[in-house]
Amino acid sequence: MWFDQAVIYQIYPLGLCGAPEYNDGVVQPRILKLLPWVEHIKKMGADTVLLNPLFDSDKHGYDTRDYLRVDPRLGESSDLEQVCKAFHDAGIRVMLDGVFNHVGRGFWAFRDVQEKKWDSPYKDWFHVDFGGNTNYNDGFWYEGWEGHNELVKLNLWNPAVVEHQFEAIRSWVERFDIDGLRLDVAYCLPPEYLKQLRSFTQSLKPDFVLMGETLHGDYNRWMGPELCHSVTNYECYKGLWSSFNSMNMFEIGHSLARQFGPEQWTLYKGAHLLSFLDNHDVTRIASQLTNPSHLEPAYALMFGMPGVPAVYYGSEWGIRGEKKDGDGALRPALEEPEWNSLTDWISKLAAAKKESPALCYGDYRNVMLTNRQIIFERKCAEERVLVAINADGEPYTAHFDAGCGLAWDLITGEKHDFGGGSQLPPYSAQFWKMER
Repeated sequence: MWFDQAVIYQIYPLGLCGAPEYNDGVVQPRILKLLPWVEHIKKMGADTVLLNPLFDSDKHGYDTRDYLRVDPRLGESSDLEQVCKAFHDAGIRVMLDGVFNHVGRGFWAFRDVQEKKWDSPYKDWFHVDFGGNTNYNDGFWYEGWEGHNELVKLNLWNPAVVEHQFEAIRSWVERFDIDGLRLDVAYCLPPEYLKQLRSFTQSLKPDFVLMGETLHGDYNRWMGPELCHSVTNYECYKGLWSSFNSMNMFEIGHSLARQFGPEQWTLYKGAHLLSFLDNHDVTRIASQLTNPSHLEPAYALMFGMPGVPAVYYGSEWGIRGEKKDGDGALRPALEEPEWNSLTDWISKLAAAKKESPALCYGDYRNVMLTNRQIIFERKCAEERVLVAINADGEPYTAHFDAGCGLAWDLITGEKHDFGGGSQLPPYSAQFWKMER
């Protein structure tokens, strides 16, 4: 499937395009600010763009007012059509953020319940108790997402709710020709709902992708032949940066071996989880790493491990932002894309990833692990690649059985001879394609 070989570029449009924090109802085509980014994204090597919430909402996009209307802060449907067409014309697929577990208090059906109470035909769209109340004093209690009452939980066991959402998705495919969805808080979505969604979207497009947001637990609860195609790999997210900060590559090495290793009991062998160093919900990787020299090897580790790598807008040239400063610090407005040595490095990693069957589909095996170095093998029928990372500020000579004498680095094209040990420069990464 195309997603298995993809390189994702994630954008939070309400942030990048400089929309007001709260929905002022004024239609302004800010989404067109993404047009100059198309060539940058293509040059960087991404072939799929993931756009976080775009539809009419109270504030941040995850508090939907209307699934069928583009957020006026971003423009109209015709503006989004233009942007999606520009991506598609450049050979870049488009995934949207599907927020189906909950809506905002401004959602049209919830407002009807607020007005008509038990006489509303939409009261069963939500989990409502007219004998209670909430901090908003609507005169009834309702279930919010994880205690956040500004996010009203939908009743996904109600066929009318599901039908409304599915018709919205149909309209997104017909109008914007989207190629897949990120499912917000997929860990909250019932498996029965996910099965319906998978069957429905495949009827629209056979290769339509569902990628679910999951945090912890067994990802096989939400991912499988009838469920999501993929989920977010939060389990490895932490190790991708803390292994460098603590100089303990055993952490990420053991996590990857647990998920993808050769033993029969490993959890996600053959799956293509979404790999990421940061996103719109977590501290930027440039702020997370204590040593800036670890940025390049950290990206190399992400591109070399099993999974589908995702790069968050602006992080490819190293912008900073910390979660403790609020969501706005993670989702800034940017006038135009930038390019520096880090961006250049990521573009080389993306090219190496996409051109390598082993890096896209290969098995995983740890070859060598120390506190400051990791070497692992990605192997499939067509080729074998060793990913070598040195997190140390000193050169390191690695001695191990390579199983052959020569290799070529997929990043630089340079030949590598394994005789006498393999020297890893400080803060370096290599993707060695083995001669056999």
